[in-house]
Amino acid sequence: QRNELAEKVADSVDKGATATTGGVVPAGPGFFYPATVLTGVDPSMRAGCEELFGPVAVVLVADDFDHAISIANDSPWGLGASVWAEDDSEQQRGIVGLEAGMVFVNAMVASAPELPFGGIKLSGYGRELGAHGIQEFTNVKTFYVAAT
Repeated sequence: QRNELAEKVADSVDKGATATTGGVVPAGPGFFYPATVLTGVDPSMRAGCEELFGPVAVVLVADDFDHAISIANDSPWGLGASVWAEDDSEQQRGIVGLEAGMVFVNAMVASAPELPFGGIKLSGYGRELGAHGIQEFTNVKTFYVAAT
């Protein structure tokens, strides 16, 4: 995983992103990857369009709130998203506008047993956990009796 993460970061840097901190794999064997911040990222870079499973923060700059939603939705992934806004109308626009199975307002995406967990797009379908999730383990029988 460390090697794959390093390849994605290196590819993005080669295409113009800047590692403002981190981004260099320490010498020798192991699994550690340093906390990294990438700026100047655009959606054509691997860091801008692929999932990075590691301590890498990707910074994409938006012109305004609607542009930020557009950038977020320009992805084949849709597991979870966070909206950071004080304005109630922006919070609602984020909840409705973001194409994700879960949207958290002023909080990081998290999992809790009482909340349905799952994504859309290439991040899956259906839900686990919560009342919706327990239904995944049930069998429903349909029956119909014609009137005589």
